[in-house]
Amino acid sequence: MNDARRAWLGLAVLVLPALLASMDLSVLFMAAPWLSADLAPSGTQLLWIMDVYGFLIAGFLITMGSLGDRIGRRRLLLLGAGAFGGASVLAAYASTPEMLIAARALLGVGGAVLAPSTLALIRSMFPEDRDRRVAIGIWTGAFTGGVAIGPIVGGLLLEQFWWGSVFLINVPVMLLLLVVGPVLVPESRDPRPGRFDVLSALLSLAAVLPVVYGVKEAAAHALGMAPALAVLGGCGFAVLFVRRQLRLADPMIDIRLLRSRGFGAALGAQTVIVLASAGMGYLAVQFLQLVLGLRPFVAALWMLPTVAGTAIGIGLATVLVRTVRPAVVVGAGTAVAAAGFALVGMVGMVGTGSSVLAVMSAYTVLTFGTGMVAPLAIDLIVTTAPPERAGAAAAVGETGAEFGGAVGIAVLGTVATAVYRDEITGALPAALPPDVAEAATGTLGGAVAAARQLPDPIPVLTIAGEAFVSGFTTAATLAATLLTVAAVVVTARLWSVRPADAPAPV
Repeated sequence: MNDARRAWLGLAVLVLPALLASMDLSVLFMAAPWLSADLAPSGTQLLWIMDVYGFLIAGFLITMGSLGDRIGRRRLLLLGAGAFGGASVLAAYASTPEMLIAARALLGVGGAVLAPSTLALIRSMFPEDRDRRVAIGIWTGAFTGGVAIGPIVGGLLLEQFWWGSVFLINVPVMLLLLVVGPVLVPESRDPRPGRFDVLSALLSLAAVLPVVYGVKEAAAHALGMAPALAVLGGCGFAVLFVRRQLRLADPMIDIRLLRSRGFGAALGAQTVIVLASAGMGYLAVQFLQLVLGLRPFVAALWMLPTVAGTAIGIGLATVLVRTVRPAVVVGAGTAVAAAGFALVGMVGMVGTGSSVLAVMSAYTVLTFGTGMVAPLAIDLIVTTAPPERAGAAAAVGETGAEFGGAVGIAVLGTVATAVYRDEITGALPAALPPDVAEAATGTLGGAVAAARQLPDPIPVLTIAGEAFVSGFTTAATLAATLLTVAAVVVTARLWSVRPADAPAPV
C-alpha cells in the first residue's frame, strides 16, 4: 500500500473518534426529556449532565495535546480510545444524576485525548497544503457535523432503546480504532521533546476549571460571591500559567502564537460560533420534541437538513479560501450564522404553533454559516504553529471549541431556563398538586412528565410550552447579537491574512 493511500485510509480512521468526541456534546439533547423522567434531575443537575463533558474536555485538552507531542500522538490516541469506551459503558448504566455526571466527566477526560491527537496526526500525515486543507475540511465536517448528528443518532436510538444506548454506540467504534489504528495511522511526535512540565499541566487545569465552574454557577444562580471568586481564582492561575510558559525553554503552549492575527482571530471565531451553536442546539431539540410534540425519530429526521447546511458551508469555504481573503469568508460565515439565529428567534415569537419547517429552515441557515467558519478557522490554528508543536496548537483550538460548546450550553441553556421559570411561575393553575407544580417549574421535561399524571394535561403543557418558547426566543436573540459583533471583529482582525493560494509578495 503506497503512502498516499495509507494516509487517506488513516484519515478515515481518525475521523471516527473526532466525530464521536463532538457527538457526545449533543447526543443527549434528544434524551433530555427521557432523562428528566427517569433520573429526575434538578434543572441545575440536567445542565451539568449536558455540559460537564465539554468542561472537562476544555480543562484537559492543553495538557493532552502537549503530552501527545512528547510521548507520541498515536499512542495517546489509542489510550484515549480505551478510556472513552470504558467511560461510555459507565454512563450508559448510570442510575442516578450524580453517577451520570461523574461518568460524563470521565468521558470528558477521554475525549480530551481524541480531538487534538487526531488533528495533530493529520498535520503530519498531509504535508502538502492542498491535501491538508481537504483533509482538515473532512475532519472539520466530522467534528462540527457531529454536534448536529448527535441529536439525530440519539433520536433514532431512543425510538428502540433506552436513553443509555446513546453512549453504547461509542464502544464498537473505539474497539475498531484500537484494532486498525496501529496499522493505518503512523506515529508522530516532537523529534526534540522537552521535559513535560507537570506544574504547567496543573496550572492549566487550575485556570480553566474554576472559570467554567464560576461561569456555570453565575449563569444558573446569578453572580454571587462563590462564582466570582472561582472566576477570579481561575484568571489568577491563568496569569501564572502564561508567565511560566513565557519563561520555559520548552513551553506547553507557545503563548506568542496568540500575537498572530491569524491564530488569535481564528481561535476567537471558532470559540464564539461553537458557543452559540451548541447552546442553541440543546434548546432546539427540546423545542421540536416537547413543544411541537415530535417523536424522537421524526425530530431526528428534521435535523438532517442542518447537517446538509454544515456540509455545504464547509465545501463552499474550502473552495472560496483559495482565492478570497479569509477575512471575507470567516466574516461572511459568522454573519450568516447570526442571521440564522435571528431567524430562529423570529420563528419562536410565533408561539407554540410554529411550523417545524420554518424552525428548521432558520436553523439550517445557522448551520450553513457555521460550516463556512469552521474549516478555515481550524486550518489557520493548526498551520500557524510549528509542525513539532502541532498537538499543542490543535489542543488550544479544540480547547476554544469545547470551552465554547460547554459554556454555550450552560449560558444559553440557563438564560432560557431562567426566562422559562419566570414565565411559568404564577401562570400554573392554583389547584395543581405541589409536587406537580414543583416539577413543572424546574424544566420543560419535568413539566411534560408531571402533566402526564393529570386527568387533563393540556393546560400545564400549553403554559409550559409558551414559557419555553419565550426562553428559546431570548436565547436565540442573544446568540444573534453576539455573532453580529463577532463578525465585525473577526473580519477586521483577519483582513491582513492572504488567501491560501495567493502568490507570496516579492
